[in-house]
Amino acid sequence: MLDLHPSGAGAPRAGTGTGVGDQDHCSRRVTLRRHRSLRKLLRDRGQLSHFWKAHRLDMVQYSEDCAAFMDTNEPLINYLDMEYFGQISIGTPPQNFTVVFDTGSSNLWVPSVYCVSKACAEHAKFQPSQSSTYQVVGTPFSIQYGTGSLTGVIGSDQGLTVSNQQFAESVSEPGKAFVDAAFDGILGLAYPSLAVGGVTPVFDNMMAQNLVELPMFSVYLSTYGPAFAPGCGELLFGGFDPSRFTGTLNWVPVTQQGYWQIQLDNVQLGGAVTFCTNGCQAIVDTGTSLITGPTKDIKELQSSIGATPVDGEFLAPCMGLAVTIPMYFHMGACPALHFSFQEYSDGMAFCTSGFQGMDIPPPAGPLWILGDVFIRQFYSVFDRGNNRVGLAPAVP
Repeated sequence: MLDLHPSGAGAPRAGTGTGVGDQDHCSRRVTLRRHRSLRKLLRDRGQLSHFWKAHRLDMVQYSEDCAAFMDTNEPLINYLDMEYFGQISIGTPPQNFTVVFDTGSSNLWVPSVYCVSKACAEHAKFQPSQSSTYQVVGTPFSIQYGTGSLTGVIGSDQGLTVSNQQFAESVSEPGKAFVDAAFDGILGLAYPSLAVGGVTPVFDNMMAQNLVELPMFSVYLSTYGPAFAPGCGELLFGGFDPSRFTGTLNWVPVTQQGYWQIQLDNVQLGGAVTFCTNGCQAIVDTGTSLITGPTKDIKELQSSIGATPVDGEFLAPCMGLAVTIPMYFHMGACPALHFSFQEYSDGMAFCTSGFQGMDIPPPAGPLWILGDVFIRQFYSVFDRGNNRVGLAPAVP
């Protein structure tokens, strides 16, 4: 059994794609709680520079080996900056796990009780012998991350919510990156073509088993509110919630069914088309916290907002970000999406930039990745039925 932990009672009713409908078993809400990111924890401990060096990363000019993006199985998750996590359970009786709901990958994995890595010792581990509905599959599983491979075996569980769901039980997790991570595993929400081992993704099983009213899910990430505050975000399976955004949804077609990939016509800065001048591809990705783009463009953007490199990351005066030049994303027939830098102005003297350079080579790239920094400002609907992404200004 795979079970999705719902939001508490009193949640607003679920949108059905045509308006507001009654909440029922076909509209499932999962609360996404906000935690301090691993980057912030390492910075607080004075360990951030050591982390860069240990993993041979240059976050000023992101130099992790991006050649792996030539492999369509490469996940896009940036575990260092993840802040929003939700709860699921696997097995009978249920075993609980905190996961990243990631639209940049398609597999579900959690640590196994047989995991030998240090990272697993600090996280919840799945015990197959404790689940009466567990079934052995035994197929080897491996996902390549920038810091190494995550390996394990495939198992299956069945039950009341999502039946016969195959998932990976990790027995080895790479590097030190997952040791302090606030999540146990990852639940991928991208297209089946990205699934390692041909495993059917969770949402595809939900659609096939008629567990959702409509073949879509939507993501809301609150901009404000303290870390660890309940209800800082929400994932809604089977529809969308009009109370979470203003105006109407603007639909952009998916251009390639792997990641949630769309056409970005251009990026306007200060009233002039500055980046992506001839159009480019972008991915809406809950598994990446920042907005990433070609290094050359991001360096120019950092300069425009007054951000300078400090200890391996870009910092900018918070007060300056509140009055910085306007930025717009243009996508097809949609009205221009106005991106505000003001969310970083939280009373501190310096704020970490929400942008990062990352060069992804052809044929997968170049790509812009619109991560949580973008999704916090724009309510996002992922429509599998019509292969499109809906965007609208989110309610703070």
